[in-house]
Amino acid sequence: MAKLYFNYSTMNAGKSTALLQASYNYRERGMDTFLLTAAFDDRAGAGKIASRIGISQDATRYTKETDLFDTIQSALASDEFACVFIDEAQFLTPDQVWQLARVVDDLNVPVMCYGLRVDFLGHAFPGSAALLAMADEMREVKTICWCGKKATMVVRKDAKGNVQKSGDQILIGGNDTYVSLCRKHWRAAIGDDAAH
Repeated sequence: MAKLYFNYSTMNAGKSTALLQASYNYRERGMDTFLLTAAFDDRAGAGKIASRIGISQDATRYTKETDLFDTIQSALASDEFACVFIDEAQFLTPDQVWQLARVVDDLNVPVMCYGLRVDFLGHAFPGSAALLAMADEMREVKTICWCGKKATMVVRKDAKGNVQKSGDQILIGGNDTYVSLCRKHWRAAIGDDAAH
């Protein structure tokens, strides 16, 4: 039976690496996959899912306006594939998560979403909140804080290395912008007053 999966973590845990490895496993067994990524995240190039360890694969880009059910159903009409993979799933809208649930339920195609659970202020992304509510299975991709404890939070830093305590929820960046921390060290970095 097809399922909707949500693989979540904080920054730099290897979510994209895990996605690319899982897609490769399908393809190695002769089963094609369909990859999607957020259109505005072009750090690795337009329509690319890339890992920090240097592997990448082309993907179809989606925006907030993309009807993912229609996109996937149309793709299935011309290509047969065994699984759909979504990178940067935190950028999905709640409606798009419902569309992915329809892909699973009505088209019987598994959908594996990979994304952040919370932003730099500790708030859930709308797409992640919808996935946490609707996913058939959830898996945490673990990484560690500088202290060795499990990292569950992330701070955003400016160009001078100062921790940001306000700003837009979405700002594309990598290791130079975001640092994964355990909750204790996130609270210490951001301050208890800002953590609400």
